[in-house]
Parts: sequence; C-alpha cells; structure tokens
Amino acid sequence: MIWFPKKNGGNSSEESESGPSPSYPSHSQPDFNQAPADNSTNPSITAADQASGRPVPTSGTANPASGSSSVDCLSRIENVISSKDRGVVMKLYLENFKRLNQVFGYHYCQQLLSQIIQYLEEKTKHPVYRYIGVEFILILENYTQGQASALAEEILEQFDHVWKVENTDCLCSAQIGFCSYPGYADNTDEMLKYLDEAVTKAADMGPNQYACYDSVLQAVTLRKQAIAKYLQTALENQEIEVRYRPTFHTATGRFTRAEFYMRIFIQGIGMVGADEFLPIAEDSGQIRAIEYFALNQVGRCISNLILQGKEFDSVSLPISPLLFLQEDFLDEVERVMDTYKIPAGKLALEIEESTLTTAYLNINTSMQELEEMGVELILNGFGSGVSSITSILELPVHTLKFERTFIWQMETNPRSLPVIRGLLSIAEDLNLNVIAEGVETENQVSLLNSYKCPYLQGFYYSPTVTKDTLMEVIGSTLDESRQTILKEKEKMRR
Repeated sequence: MIWFPKKNGGNSSEESESGPSPSYPSHSQPDFNQAPADNSTNPSITAADQASGRPVPTSGTANPASGSSSVDCLSRIENVISSKDRGVVMKLYLENFKRLNQVFGYHYCQQLLSQIIQYLEEKTKHPVYRYIGVEFILILENYTQGQASALAEEILEQFDHVWKVENTDCLCSAQIGFCSYPGYADNTDEMLKYLDEAVTKAADMGPNQYACYDSVLQAVTLRKQAIAKYLQTALENQEIEVRYRPTFHTATGRFTRAEFYMRIFIQGIGMVGADEFLPIAEDSGQIRAIEYFALNQVGRCISNLILQGKEFDSVSLPISPLLFLQEDFLDEVERVMDTYKIPAGKLALEIEESTLTTAYLNINTSMQELEEMGVELILNGFGSGVSSITSILELPVHTLKFERTFIWQMETNPRSLPVIRGLLSIAEDLNLNVIAEGVETENQVSLLNSYKCPYLQGFYYSPTVTKDTLMEVIGSTLDESRQTILKEKEKMRR
C-alpha cells in the first residue's frame, strides 16, 4: 500500500502490514450535521438505513450544505466502474466535525459545510457528493493516481488553515482516501469498502493526511477477510491455541502472575496472534464469543492452579472495550467466578487505556461492579498518553501496565527515564501495582530494578507458554524454572 505523509519532507513510501489498520469514525456514525427533523420528512429513510453505511438519498435537490444527491453518486460510481474509462474515486472525511457541532452549533456548522463544499467544487471542477454524516465523494474522471495525489495535497493544505464563519475562525481536520478504476473494485459496494480502507490508513497517520488503495492494501484487506472467515469455525473446531505470559515479581524473585494469550494457525497465512485477529473479530462481530471463550479458559486455569496448591497473585485476561457494551458481560464474569470458585483477587481483567476515552461513564460503572465482585482491574498501555493521568485517581484501578514502547525507549531516549521513575513513585504512593511489559534486555531489567518496578514481563524472563508449562513455572524462581523456560525459548526460535 502506498501512503503519503503530506508535506513531510516530500517523502512517499510503500509499506506492507500484517496487522489490521485501526478504524476511523466511519459512515456508521450518526449525522451530526443535519437537523433532527430532516429525516422525519422522508418516511422511507429508517434508522437501519442510516446505520447501514450506505448513503441516504436526499429528496429533490440537495440543500447547499449537503452537496449533490448521494443517489446520483451511487449511479455514477456504478457507471464509471463498468465503463472502460479510467479515473479515481476520492473520499474525504471531516475528522472533528462532531466536536465543532457541539461547540459552535448546528447553523454555524451548516455554513461551514457550505464553504467546504463550495471550495471542493471550485478546486476540483467536479460535483461533490455528500454521504451520511461528513463524508464526501468525488468522482475524478480521467485522473491518474499521481494527479489525485497532487489534488489531495492541495485540498489538505487548505485544511491546515482556518475556516472563517460569522467572523469566527475554526480548524477542521480531514482525511482523504482514493482508489483508481478500473482494477480493484468490481462494483459500488467494493469501491466504498476500499475507500474506507484508504481513509482508515490516512487516519492512522494523523490529521490532514491521505492514502491510496493499491495492491498492497488490497492484500491486507484479503488477509483480514481470510482471518475473519477462519474465525467463524475456529472456536467450534477448537483451533485457537491458548497460551500464557508468565510475569516475574521482583520482591519475591518468583513468577506470581500470568497473562492470557491466544493465537491461531491459518493455512496459507501462518501463525496469527491475538493482537491481529482480535480487532478483526471486533469488526466482524465475533469478539463476544471469542472473549467469553477466553474468560472460561482463564477461569479453568485459575481453578487448576488453586487445586495444585500454587501460590500466585492473579491470572489476567485482556478484554475488548466492546465487552462493556454487552448486556450480559458482568453476569458472565460472575458466572465464571462462581463456576470455578475463584477467590477475590485471583481473576484480573486488563482494560486498554484508550478505552477510557470512548464511553467513560459506562465503563466506570462497570469497573465499580467488577471491583465489588473481587476482580483485579489492570489499566493496560499506561503511559501511552491516550487518557488523562487523573483516570488512576477516579477509577477503581489496582494495577498499571506500562506500554511496551515506553519500556523500549529507556535505552534510546534518556528523557524517558525520569518519567518512568516518577510514575513508579506515584504508583507506589497510591498503593498501585505496576507491570512493565516488553522487557527484553539486561539493561532494561537493571534500570527497572533500580526504580523498584514490582512486576516485569517479557521475553527476557519467559516467552508465552502452554497451560501445562505455566503450571510448572508459576510460583517458581528463575533458577527453578530456568531449564523449562530455556526449552520454551528454543521452541520459539525454531
């Protein structure tokens, strides 16, 4: 896939990714820029239509802030794809428009949209088709990929500057994705999907960027589709491999924690880790079944450790933020704890720090209930800077897990050292545990030990292991588990 960091030294590059791209707020979002009564005038437009991601037709001529009819757009895309002509379909997404609507109000934003649409029409000399929310489509007939790139540069340069409405300035960010035709999309639905992939890639690079859908991004898309298809039967066929990451406790010199991990082997693709397939499961709606499977596996593991008389702190399960939207999530956690007779503090759930920026109030309530059940709550990715540090004061968090890139910077960025030292001191004063993940070198171990980091996790200590191997490792010292771990490391290197 080719992507283009806009005006960043003039460099463009081509890169392949094995993992899925993070999603951007897509056309499934509600339309924040239409008056609430608009759809009531057209009874044929339902909530399902708006949630489907397909364009909602306007009745008659579009209003000045809407652009050309989306129905016309669908027809035009279908026509150009079926023709022998060449060109580019471009999609522009206004990134922070919901916030602008909340701050400035509906009428201000309608005028802003009118300005943006007028600018796009004057710049491109082509109709601007508005989709649900703040996504716009341009069909650039006879354009080459290079010409589309140059146009995207010019458009995004305008978005680097303020827009003035009613003598008030505002900044509005945009992302652009485009796909040439013919060659990739065989129909309108595919073209819309590929445009989404390109905009997602642009969003991953930051505000006011653009990306092109090409053969490499197509390979990434096909890989994601193959993984999603495999996941449909992976649980039923018991093809998900369960493993654990042992965690070392520096005070006792023993492995006293473990983190659940999954991976799958797909013919023609190879080994795929949870970091890659879980986001795909979120997109495909399979996350609930997979996460509940994982929760039961962790419950069974904890039960076995207790039956064998092992002394340990907890076994943790990283959970998707989507689980907080499941009505039966808390009931399922309670059921697992009851079924496997798990004492308070032995089951830990890891929550990504980024989750706190999405549905804070709902998550806070759920976390309070989980704490009351006796679940240890771990804030994963702490130090990534996604959420406010005040979250550790307001939420019932028991343990912080440092972002692994944060740990890696210890050896490359001296300025990270006082930050890590300071955070560890704060955590100690607040009586919070800290886990440093991604520990791989002797130097990292030495620094973290000097800062009195209580828990260390990473390949330096142990790779992921099976449940049977975990039974041998948990509660043991480095010397006692050395031979077992060396064997596991050899297996990983093969």
